[in-house]
Order: sequence, then C-alpha cells, then structure tokens
Amino acid sequence: MAEKGKNTGGKGKQKPVIVPDMGRLQPQARELEEAVLGALMLEKDAYSIVSEILKPECFYEKAHEKIYAAIVDLAISQRPVDMLTVTEQLKKRGELDEVGGPFYISQLTGKVASSAHIEYHARIIAQKYLARELISFTAMIQSKAFDETIDVEDLMQEAEGKLFEISQRNVKKDVTQINPVIKEAMVLLEKAANQKEGLSGLRTGFEGLDKMTSGWQNSDLIIIAARPAMGKTAFVLSMAKNMAVNFNTPVALFSLEMSNVQLVNRLIVNVCEIPGEKIKSGRLENYEWEQLDFKIKELYDAPIYVDDTPSLSVFELRTKARRLVREHGIKIIIIDYLQLMNASGMSFGSREQEVSTISRSLKGLAKELNIPIIALSQLNRGVEARQGAEGKRPQLADLRESGAIEQDADMVCFIHRPEYYKITEDERGNSLIGLAEIIIAKHRNGAVGDVRLRFKSEFAKFMNVDEDVPVREFSSNMNGSGPMEAMPPIPPAGADFLAPGNNEVPF
Repeated sequence: MAEKGKNTGGKGKQKPVIVPDMGRLQPQARELEEAVLGALMLEKDAYSIVSEILKPECFYEKAHEKIYAAIVDLAISQRPVDMLTVTEQLKKRGELDEVGGPFYISQLTGKVASSAHIEYHARIIAQKYLARELISFTAMIQSKAFDETIDVEDLMQEAEGKLFEISQRNVKKDVTQINPVIKEAMVLLEKAANQKEGLSGLRTGFEGLDKMTSGWQNSDLIIIAARPAMGKTAFVLSMAKNMAVNFNTPVALFSLEMSNVQLVNRLIVNVCEIPGEKIKSGRLENYEWEQLDFKIKELYDAPIYVDDTPSLSVFELRTKARRLVREHGIKIIIIDYLQLMNASGMSFGSREQEVSTISRSLKGLAKELNIPIIALSQLNRGVEARQGAEGKRPQLADLRESGAIEQDADMVCFIHRPEYYKITEDERGNSLIGLAEIIIAKHRNGAVGDVRLRFKSEFAKFMNVDEDVPVREFSSNMNGSGPMEAMPPIPPAGADFLAPGNNEVPF
C-alpha cells in the first residue's frame, strides 16, 4: 500500500490518504479456463453443465473468450462441439488466427482427460470474473470520489445502482427438488386450516377483501391504483392501522409524498375520528380533546415504522427493507407511491424503462424477503375521458407509465368511488354515497372481483360496510361537562344518508 501526502494544518496532523496498491495481477485462472474449454470440446453434454454459469466475458484471456463465444454459437444452433467444429466456427468469425490457430485449439483438448470437474472449475472462473468486475467498479468510484466537480450524493446513488447491476447479473438460484417444497406448502396449508377465518396470508381487517384474497400473501407484489383524490393513502393507512393495532402485524410504510408528521396526522384523524382541519388548526372542542386522548392510545407502541425519504431509489429501499425485516420483523411493506421512486445510478432510454426496472425490482425484493409488498400507483387520465358509470371504472390499461407494472404484479387492485363522479345510485337504485369499491382486476393466484367498503371522507377512513362505529365516542355539551352519548350508527348501504332536518351529505 502506498501513502499519498501527509497534510498538516489546524490542530495536529491529518490522517494520511491511503491509495490502494494497483501493482497486483487481476484475479484469473488461466489453467482452469484451458481445462474448461478442452472439456467442452471433448464431452458432448459438457456445455449444458456450464451454460448457466459462464458467459464469454467471464474468461480473462481474450483468446479464451473468443473460443467460448464460438462454442456458444455452435450450441445455440444445435451443432456438435468438438475441436474441428470449433476451429471451423472461429474461421467463419475471422478469429482463428487471433486465438492461436488450429494448433492452439488442439493443445486445449490435450490438456484435459475428462469433464468430471467442469462445473467446479466453471464456478471458480465465474468467481474470478465477479472479483474483476468489483475491482473495476471500485476503481471507477474511487476515481470519481477524487473529482470535486461531482456531487457526492449523486455518486453514492450511482455506486448503489452499479453495484445492484453487478449483483443482479450474477445472482443464480439452484434448482430445488420438489419434496421440501411440498413440505413447505403443507405447513402453510395446515396453518391456514387452523385459523378460524381460513386465511393463509396477512389479515387487512377488511373482511370482504380478506375473504377474496385469503389475506396478503408472502412474496406477492400488490399494486393498488387509483386516480388522485380516490383515497389511496387513506386506504393503506386504514389498512396499516388495522394490521398493526388489531392484529399486531409489523408494518413498514415508505411515504415519498408526505412527511412523517403529515402521515401520522392522517393516522390520528383516522383513528380518533376528528376532522383533519381541526387536527391541523388545533381548534378542538373539549369532548374532542377527550376523544383524542382516549383513542390515540391505540397508536402508541403500534408496530408501524414510517420513512419519508423523498425521491427514494429502489436501491435505497432494498437496503432499508432488509434492515427493517432483520431488526423489527416487518411482515409487510407499503410504498406511497411507485411513480415517485427512481432507479438512479442506472441509465434508461425512457421513464417507462425506469418504471419497468422499479416494478421488477420490487417483485424481486418481495420474493427475496418473502413478504408482501404493496405499492400505490397513479392511473392515467383515460378514466376521466370515458363516459357513463361503467366508463369511470378503472381498467388495467389505465396503469400509468408502464405495462410492466401489470406484468410484474401478482395482484392489481383499483379504488373506485362512484360518488366522486356524481354517480350516487347503482343500476338497482341503491345509494352509492359514502361507498367505495376495491376492484381486484388481476389476481395471479386467485379470484378477481369487487369488494365494497364504507368511506368516511371527513376522517379519510375506510371501513367494512357493516361496521357499526359511532362517529363520536365522546359527546357532551360544549364545555365538556355533560354526560357522554353515542352518535347514531352508520346506516346500511342503500339507506337514506341525509340526517333529519339537514340537507347536506355528511360524507
């Protein structure tokens, strides 16, 4: 290792800057490369063993890279691979002399007796290639780190992106024999059978939704999409509260749109059922202060973890998510919302390609952590252009910016509130005021259909349709000294929502 400059100044001496010793040979295994190439030309089935392990660029020697590329060409066209066919293929590619001619090809076959250890040798070559990639990557980052014109935050994003690229290119998962998988499936089946509700996944607290989905399933990517003002955030906050408070399920919520305080204020409005304007202004009546003090206790110590990092990259998310699962036992991750994420550090021809990478990465993360990931998504304006009650219902084609979102997702749900479009009755004349539909438009492992929920707009709260929750738990005279009385229960779907003597709809 070489020292570069010992700077002095200020109080005491500064630490010397250490520059890595670059006078070493890069990781390589020339003899193993020769052995693998020789075995490939001797054994008929040898290529099938190494084809998923090695790429031409894995070979350190340029000549070996070209020879292996010729072998790949032969294998893809289903032609035999031997000394003569490889020589002929290199001749066609105009590379025979560059690799040492027919004599060098014959030498390779003479240096190996069989392909008995070809897979082991191939994995060593792949590891050497990965080590060279990391050395090149770190050298590039080091060089840019010395460049004072480059923003350090941008460099960190780029470094994270490049490292993610390298890891993704080299991740391989071995084939698993079916017996242990059957055993795991049976354990999950027995677990679901032992539950009273027969759910195999995480409960949301919305009974109709849980029944249709059997709960959110591990390793699933769930997209919840809607137009603005439909209540996407309100829905996931209501669900997060149910899961964390009612079922003690640890939830992680990444909010790219709101700050932590704004998010918690929305939760307080949801749980305490006090209008949001009053929470903002702090102008609460005495009974509302009592109600706040009583109900907010539900949120204390709830296993809800919030992160309001703006413009979160998918690489940052992976790092944070792994730590949350490891340290806090997180069972589900919610992202609000997908279009505000980025994949910085990687280059894309269009925003659509970037969104495709993000959605694919989220699905990969859900599989890696074996937990459900819920990502909120915007819909395009196609919904607004369509006419009629049916025309206003979202469709899969309305997903914004990328068809890959639909492709990668295990489930796509839409939030639809007909009341928003001034549609107050269904075709049977039943009232739709205060009602919302969760439309399950895609369900890779189950049924599709609609689930109705009640939406209380003043509290940004979703509930079960038949849930009988009083609007106030504390009601008294204005000075807070009178007796408490409950407000009337919420009327059933289709009932007249207008209070006697009042012409305004309370939702």
